[in-house]
Amino acid sequence: MNDLAPLLTPEGRALLDAVRGTAPADELAVATRLRREHPAELVSAALGQARLRQRAAAKFGAEDAERMFFTPNGVEQSTRASVAAHRAERMKALGVASVADLCCGIGGDAIALARAGIRVLAVDHDPLTAAVARANAEALGLAGLIEVREADVTEVGTDGYDAVFVDPARRGGRGRIFDPEAYSPPLSWAVGAALKAPHGALKVAPGIPHEVVPAAAEAEWISDGGDVKEAVLWFGTEPGAVRATLLPGPRTLLGTGLPDPEVRPVGRFLYEPDGAVIRAHLVAEVARDLDGGLVDETIAYVTADTLRPTPYATAYEITDRLPFNVKKLKALLRERGVGILTVKKRGSAVEPEELRRKVKPQGPNSATVFLTRVAGAPTMLVGHPAPVGHPA
Repeated sequence: MNDLAPLLTPEGRALLDAVRGTAPADELAVATRLRREHPAELVSAALGQARLRQRAAAKFGAEDAERMFFTPNGVEQSTRASVAAHRAERMKALGVASVADLCCGIGGDAIALARAGIRVLAVDHDPLTAAVARANAEALGLAGLIEVREADVTEVGTDGYDAVFVDPARRGGRGRIFDPEAYSPPLSWAVGAALKAPHGALKVAPGIPHEVVPAAAEAEWISDGGDVKEAVLWFGTEPGAVRATLLPGPRTLLGTGLPDPEVRPVGRFLYEPDGAVIRAHLVAEVARDLDGGLVDETIAYVTADTLRPTPYATAYEITDRLPFNVKKLKALLRERGVGILTVKKRGSAVEPEELRRKVKPQGPNSATVFLTRVAGAPTMLVGHPAPVGHPA
């Protein structure tokens, strides 16, 4: 899809309605039928858009996705709606009424900001992407709050806006870009842009090294449903603060500068911290709240003797501890009648599927095995999710 305009015509919109929900197996038959009355290129574009809308439903929800327009890169790189909504609510709570959204993509963040009542200037240099963002603002009834501009973000003035939001491109021709200065635009430029407004927010990869986070920034790592989605550098909030935010919720854990937890013997319970907690280097805060310690100084598993509910980690009751030995594990699982086996690893080179093939679990019962290190030694910890509900 190199031109959005044909899909915005009455004929294009009618075709989009006609192909909505088309299953992949039915595409050829549907295309053959529709091409009898419509241009082949337009039919192909409509079917392609239908596929993208189906993919986008996981990020945007089916109701919005069926009305929006997408590009392949836009679906892949856009912010999940729940994460964008969280960021927009933070902006609103800061008193932000207008935002310059630089590198806006297909408009996911602009939509969330507008829905929070914030006026948005959305800028992208790519003509098709800017056209899609404009079409999405109109499709969702937000055109009155979102101005889309096709331009080089480095040449756009942001004076008069309460906040600047920058989402630099973190993919290149060879895939993901890990060096923040290789982002497009570079992180240093984005920081400068953010500092020109009373408030700023920069979306960065969750793997960003802590040492490159500017001293003036607050760093927030965000997970949604247990999956780490992104990190955000905030300006004009709390310089030097570090937080992990878990969605839905939100639930936020603030860093307190604790030293690394001590290593202690494996207790009755093992806690697996949320990925955002780990990325934010806040495992120590979780261990403190659980009165626990680490199983190994290099492994982010917390162990404790008591069971305490926490939203920041998943608890498991440990029933067995074995040195790494596939035969012994296979015998133990056979003895317990374990046929449903969940394999987790941290600090082990063994792949979960490889272990599953070797132990050939059979039986009606379930278990979880952790492949890890305990005090430096390769170890298998066997258990099951602890029977405790986390706070609502």
